[in-house]
Amino acid sequence: MNARTGRDARLPLALALAFAATSLPLQALGLAVSVHLPAYFASTIGLELAVVGAAFGLVRMIDVPIEPALGLAMDRTTTRWGRYRFWTLLGAPFVMIGLFMLLQADESVGIGGLMTWLLVMYLGTSILLLSHAAWASTLAKSYDDRARLFGVMTAVGVVGAVGVLLIPIVMEQMGYTDAEGVRAMIWSLIVLAPVAVAIVVWRTPETVMPDAPGARFRLRDYVELVFDRNMFRIIVADLALGMGPGWMAALYLFYSRDYMGFTSGQANILLLLYILAGIVGAPSLAWLATRISKHRAVIVAAVAYSLFVLTLPFLPKGNLLAAAPTLFFTGFMAASFNVLTRAMTADVADEMRLRQGKERGGLLYALTTLTNKIAAGVGIWLTFLVLDQTGYDPKLASGNSPESVQALMLVFLAGPIVFVSLGAFSLLGYGLTPARAAETRRQLEAREAALLAGAGVESLTGEEHPPPRQA
Repeated sequence: MNARTGRDARLPLALALAFAATSLPLQALGLAVSVHLPAYFASTIGLELAVVGAAFGLVRMIDVPIEPALGLAMDRTTTRWGRYRFWTLLGAPFVMIGLFMLLQADESVGIGGLMTWLLVMYLGTSILLLSHAAWASTLAKSYDDRARLFGVMTAVGVVGAVGVLLIPIVMEQMGYTDAEGVRAMIWSLIVLAPVAVAIVVWRTPETVMPDAPGARFRLRDYVELVFDRNMFRIIVADLALGMGPGWMAALYLFYSRDYMGFTSGQANILLLLYILAGIVGAPSLAWLATRISKHRAVIVAAVAYSLFVLTLPFLPKGNLLAAAPTLFFTGFMAASFNVLTRAMTADVADEMRLRQGKERGGLLYALTTLTNKIAAGVGIWLTFLVLDQTGYDPKLASGNSPESVQALMLVFLAGPIVFVSLGAFSLLGYGLTPARAAETRRQLEAREAALLAGAGVESLTGEEHPPPRQA
C-alpha cells in the first residue's frame, strides 16, 4: 500500500456495481420524496401547504433519536448473516409498507396519518442507508478506493433516479395525469427495493472484524465521535450541503412551472438532465478527490454549484435548450456532495476504530444520514412555510400574482446559495489528509493481523480474541 495515498488493490468493478444495487431504490426514493410527494399531497390530494410541510418536517425531527440508536445497534450486531447484511435485509419491508400505505392516502388522511406512514417509510430508508454506507466503509479500505466506491454507488443510484423520473414523463406523453405518474413511480419503488436488496445480499461478502482487546461501551466515546475535529466539520458540511439542494428540490416544480413557464413534462425533462449529470459528475469528482483530496473537491464543487444556481433566474423563460446546460452542470456538482462526505466519514471511522478499539461506522453514518434527513425535512417545512407567507398558492399555478411569483423565485434561490456556501466554508481546516488516512489504515491492519495471529493480544488482556467472520 502507498504510504502517502493509501492506494492498494481496488475492488473489482463487478463487485462494486453489485454492491451499489441498494442505491437504485434509495436515490430514486429520495427524488420522489423530495420533489414529487410533497407537491402530490399539496396539489393532488389537496392538503394545505403548511400541513404538508409540517408533516414532512416533524417526521424528520422524530428521526433524530432513531438514527443514532440504529447506528449503535448496527455496530453492536453480530449474526450468522453478518452485521450490515442483516440490517439490509431488515430495511426493505419497512420501505415497502410505508410507500404502499401512502398510496392509499386521500384528502381525509390528515397530518397524523401522513406522518405515521412517512415515519414507517423513513425508518426503512434509514436502515438501508446506514447499513449500505457502513458496509461500504468496510468493503473499500483505502482512501482512494473509498472515493471510487462511493462514486460508483452514486452513479448507480442516479440510474435508479433517472429510471423512476422517466415514468411520469412517459406517462404524460401517453395521456395520463400527473397524479397517475406519481403513483406509478411509487409502485415501481415498492417492486425495486426487494430486488436490489437481494442482489446486494447475494453478491457481496462481509467480513466482521473483532473488537480490540479491552474495548467496551463508554458514553464519552460517543461524545468524542460528534466533537472530533474532522467529524464535526463533516456533520456541519453534510447538513448545509443537504439543506441547499433539499430546499431547491421542494420548490422545483412550482418554480419551473410558475416562474420559468415550463410544463410539468418539460420540468421533469430538465430534472432528468440534472440527475443524469450525476452519472458523470459523481465519478469525475471522486477522481478529482484522489488528486486534490476529498474535502478540497467538495469545496470546489460547492462553490461552482452556488454560481450555477445564481444564473438560473437569468435564463430565458420557457426555453428548454437554454436551461439545459445550467441544469446539467448544477447536477454535475451536486452529485459529489454525498459521495465525498460519505467517503470522508469512512476515513474518520478508521481513526475512531483505531482510537477506541470498536466499530463505530454505523453510528458515524447515522450522524451523517441524520443531517441529511434533518436537512430534507427542515428544507421542506421551512420553504413551504416561507412560501406560504408570501401569498403564493400552488393550486392557482399561473393565476398567482406577479409579486407572488417573484417571491417564489427569491425563496427558490436563497436556500441553495446560502447553505451550500456554508457547507464549503465549514470544511476549511479539515485535517484528515490522504497520508494520515493511509497511516491509520496501516496501524489498523497491523493490529488486526496481530489479533488474527494471536500475537500481542494476551499481553494486553490475557484473553484470546476470535478471528473475524466472513458472512
